[in-house]
Amino acid sequence: MKICMIGSGYVGLVSGACFSDLGNNVICVDINKDKINKLNNGAIPIYEPGLEEIVKRSIKQKRLSFSSDISNSIVKSDIIFICVGTPTKNNKADLKYVFQVVNKIKNNLNKYKIIVTKSTVPVTTGDKIEQILKTKKNKNKFDVVSNPEFLREGEAIRDFQFPDRIVIGTDSKKANKIMKKLYSPLIKKGSNYLNTSRRSAELIKYASNAFLATKITFINEIANLCERSNIDVQDVSKGMGLDERIGSRFLRAGPAYGGSCFPKDTRALVATASDFKTNLTIVNSVINSNKNRYKLLNLRIKKIMNNNFNNKKITFLGVTFKAGTDDMRESSALDIIPYIVKEGGIINYYDPTGPKPEFKNTKINYCPDIKTACKNSDLIIIHTEWNEFKQLNFKKLSKKGKFKVFDMRNLYSPAEMRKDKINYFSIGR
Repeated sequence: MKICMIGSGYVGLVSGACFSDLGNNVICVDINKDKINKLNNGAIPIYEPGLEEIVKRSIKQKRLSFSSDISNSIVKSDIIFICVGTPTKNNKADLKYVFQVVNKIKNNLNKYKIIVTKSTVPVTTGDKIEQILKTKKNKNKFDVVSNPEFLREGEAIRDFQFPDRIVIGTDSKKANKIMKKLYSPLIKKGSNYLNTSRRSAELIKYASNAFLATKITFINEIANLCERSNIDVQDVSKGMGLDERIGSRFLRAGPAYGGSCFPKDTRALVATASDFKTNLTIVNSVINSNKNRYKLLNLRIKKIMNNNFNNKKITFLGVTFKAGTDDMRESSALDIIPYIVKEGGIINYYDPTGPKPEFKNTKINYCPDIKTACKNSDLIIIHTEWNEFKQLNFKKLSKKGKFKVFDMRNLYSPAEMRKDKINYFSIGR
C-alpha cells in the first residue's frame, strides 16, 4: 500500500519505518526541511533501539522515503496518517498542527483516501476533521479513522511488531477492510484487532494512559507509607502483581512519571471530561499526586544531605525520564536538579544518551562516563534505570570517605549495601 506519514517525529518515523518494513511504500513527511535532509542522509533524529537498522534497510529497498512536500505526498498516497504533535495548551490538547495538516489534505484529495489520526487526540477530533474535509468536491473521497498508537519509548519497534492490540475506530466497512489488510501481517502473528467507533478509539488511548499513570502514582504513594512503616515496597508490589486482576507492570516505585504521554494525556483527558461536564476525580488526584512527588523527593534528598547542600558534589546517573530513550520531557530530573543547584549543590551528571541542552547552567556539568561523574561525590543519585547502572562498585567510583547513594529505582539490595558498608537510601524500603 502507498502510505504517507505526516509528521516525522517519534510516532511518525517509527510507525512509517515499521510499515515500510512490512512491505508498504511509505513517505515520511515533515515541514522541517533540515530534519528531512538529515533523514535522507541517514541521520536518525531520535534515540530508539533498532530504528536505524530498519530505516537503512527500507531506504535501500526503496520502500521508505522522506519529503517536505506535503501536497505531493498526499496526492501519491492511499492512506494518510496524521502524526503531528498535540502539545498541552491551557491544560488542553492543542490541535492546531492537526488541523493545519487536515487543511492540506482537503486541498489534495484527488481520489478516495483514508485519513488516519495516529496522534493522540481528544474525543470528537475525528468528527471535526470530517467536517473540515466535507465539501461537494470531496464527497465520497475519504474516510476518517482513529488508530491510536501504543508505542513505549525504548521498546517502540517491538511494540509495533508485536502489539497487544490494534484499535481501529471507524464505522466505514470499506475503511475497516483496508485497515485490516494493512495490519494483516501483525494480525496473523496473533495481535488482537479491535474495530470500534471513532470516538471510542480516541478515548481508549487517553483512558489507557491515565490508568497506567494511576498505577505508577498509586505504588509511589504506597512507597511513602512503606518508608514510614518499615515495609519493603517491592514485597508489596510483587504481592499485588501476582493478582491477575492487577498485574505486575507499572507497579515499580520510583520518581514521578514523565515523558511525552502520561503528563500531557492525563491533563487533556480531564479537560475533555470538563467539556462534557464530567469530573474525573481520580485522574485529577493522580495529576496532583504526581506534581507533589517532585517536592517529596526534594525533601528526601535534603534530609539525606542533613539539610546541607553547600558546595556538596552530587552526581546524577541518568537524567531522562526512563531508560531506553533520550527523551527529557517532564523528567523529574528537570525539577530535582535545579532545586539542588538553588540550594548550593554542585551537579555532575552522566547519561548514556549524551549531554542535555536543558542543563546549560555552569553548575550542572555533563561527564562523558560514570567514573568521571562519580569521582569524589558526596551523593550519587541513580535517577534512571539504565542497565549499566545495575552493577557498580560505588567505593571505587566515589573514593570519598562518607559518600551516600540514593537509589531512586531500587536497583540494589539494602542488605548488600549494608554489608558493603555503603550509606544507602532507596524508595519505599
